[in-house]
Amino acid sequence: MSANVRFLCDPLLEARILKPEPAGRFTPDWFRKMSRSMDMPMADGLPGLTVKACLPVTDAFAAGWTIPLSADLELEIFPNGMVQVHDEGAAGFKQITSHHPGQVGAPAAPFGAGVTPLKWMNPWRVAAPDGVSLMYGQPLNHFQLPFLNFTGIVDADRFGAKVNAPFVWTGGAGRFTLPRGLPIIQVVPLSRQALALPAQMRASTPEETVTERAHTQEKHTVESVYARKYRAAK
Repeated sequence: MSANVRFLCDPLLEARILKPEPAGRFTPDWFRKMSRSMDMPMADGLPGLTVKACLPVTDAFAAGWTIPLSADLELEIFPNGMVQVHDEGAAGFKQITSHHPGQVGAPAAPFGAGVTPLKWMNPWRVAAPDGVSLMYGQPLNHFQLPFLNFTGIVDADRFGAKVNAPFVWTGGAGRFTLPRGLPIIQVVPLSRQALALPAQMRASTPEETVTERAHTQEKHTVESVYARKYRAAK
């Protein structure tokens, strides 16, 4: 099998639909425009920084690939949760379908009454190398999006069909235009070997306690120590 992750589509759609791209290219404006500094010191004396300076958040934005919406869509969301999708067919396929509310347990918690679960119809089959699964889910840290995807992990080195993405609408009632290029699904490769690692839950040894205290001390006294010393090269 190829060592690459491969995004494969119907040849008849290739010229019409948008291609997935590295997820970092979809980092939202609210994060891009945020200042890295708050222009004020923290209690420990280090500069007051915003989430823009948090590399673990940045790395989550950039993990894997993002599948964008291939054509504009209009959704009409009624107060009772009913949804009408106005799709002019520009993408060449139906981009959204619906589920019966009972399929997610509605009207019981956590969804309650008035929720219509929907589904992104993904035009891309994603094939992975041996031993690699793919996590399909919400574009990570994209708090501006008016929907919330379910998250699923697929053994894509074995399963050879397209994977769609169920979601629930969180943007309230009204009429909404979802623009072409909107990030809708993030696909992150996961090693099954890593997922199967055993874990221990116990008290720290004296040596482990020393290490933790030293790293905590660095975190609060050395500016950008994680980036300079501990973050793996990307």
